[in-house]
Amino acid sequence: MISKKKLHNSWAMYDWANSAYNLVITSTIFPAYYETITGDGRDDTIDYVTLFGHRFINTALYNYALALAFCIVAILSPLLSGIADTRGNKKTFLRAFATLGSLSCAGLFFFDSSNIALGLGLTILACVGYWSSLVFYNSYLPDIALPEEQDKLSAKGFAYGYIGSILLQLICFVFVLKNDLFGITVGRASQLSFLLTGAWWLGFSTLALRGLPKGRSRKEISGKLSQGYAELRKVWGEMTHRPTIKRFLFAFFFYNMGVQTVMLAATLYGKSELGIPTENLIVAILIIQLIAVAGAWLIAKLSGIWGNLNALMLCVVIWIGICVAAYFIPAHNPMAFYGLAVAVGFVMGGIQSLSRSTYSKLMPQTADTTSWFSFYDVTEKIAIVIGMFSFGLIQELTGSQRNSVLSLVVFFVLGLAGLWWTKRAAKGGALERR
Repeated sequence: MISKKKLHNSWAMYDWANSAYNLVITSTIFPAYYETITGDGRDDTIDYVTLFGHRFINTALYNYALALAFCIVAILSPLLSGIADTRGNKKTFLRAFATLGSLSCAGLFFFDSSNIALGLGLTILACVGYWSSLVFYNSYLPDIALPEEQDKLSAKGFAYGYIGSILLQLICFVFVLKNDLFGITVGRASQLSFLLTGAWWLGFSTLALRGLPKGRSRKEISGKLSQGYAELRKVWGEMTHRPTIKRFLFAFFFYNMGVQTVMLAATLYGKSELGIPTENLIVAILIIQLIAVAGAWLIAKLSGIWGNLNALMLCVVIWIGICVAAYFIPAHNPMAFYGLAVAVGFVMGGIQSLSRSTYSKLMPQTADTTSWFSFYDVTEKIAIVIGMFSFGLIQELTGSQRNSVLSLVVFFVLGLAGLWWTKRAAKGGALERR
């Protein structure tokens, strides 16, 4: 039987594997590559893309594509999670979505200006693979760790993810920034980075999955699609009698809407709205990743002193300040952008890690961990759909991404109010204060 230490390391290793997607594809090289091949290279113009007979602002179209991907995940994952709980095969679903996502990343090697539809299609599939796999990955947390271990283990997963993604990112940066050494163009170097990301994700996820248990099936219950619905109804029935977890999901819905939208739109915002050169964007993203490692651990420590909810409220207040600062930040000022990156890095990993472990602590003792986490996941994905769609829509209506960033303050304020509301239901304990 595998030791607990090896089990925890295997679980954290999947973060090491898939976080390369989140950095290379979501945050750095792919957004810059997309903006380059769909733009005219001039800072004083708005770039448009025509797709299926409709004309879009190129960055808004990218945001719409991501919103569609998250909508698919929000619809699909709850049904599959119910089946996974009854059949005990969450590991199979985790492997399937990891494979879908990694191969889609690798397929972006063939994406260029002549096949925008292909590129966006693969982007959507990679996004679906990444986020759907997290439903099953996150649901392992209450299965393999005691409540008092979950904050630390959740932070360990995010730390592994940041470190692993930085290593691959540095390899990719060698190709992109020193492309002449390899006799290739910057575009081809970017495409090679997408291929490497897919290989990294697929290879390390295979190693991680070897150490994770399959789960136990309930043979008296079918694993059909209708049973997926039945499991969701069962979990929802239990959740209605737990005001603390309902209030927490309300808060999480709003503040995570802001967090994920900032993370997904940051690179395009820096490049197209602020005119930050690609090299400076790369430095800023590395700053974020490095500080996020320390931030995840520090926020976990603070939660042990102040309680989970108070630590989360501090993170949300900092996020509000980040959005206001991003609205006023001057264009073509890399040093100011670096300062913003430091603040983002500090709270980015911490708020995600602590949100995951807080929800895990609020869950009852149950065998339906995947179904319970599917509600967490659907809350997150619907929030991202609304956040990304509103971000793109406000940009199209006003012509500026600055207004889109400022509007995110509303989401964070509602999330902060939700956390305070949750504290009233928590009535002390580890979630509020130790």
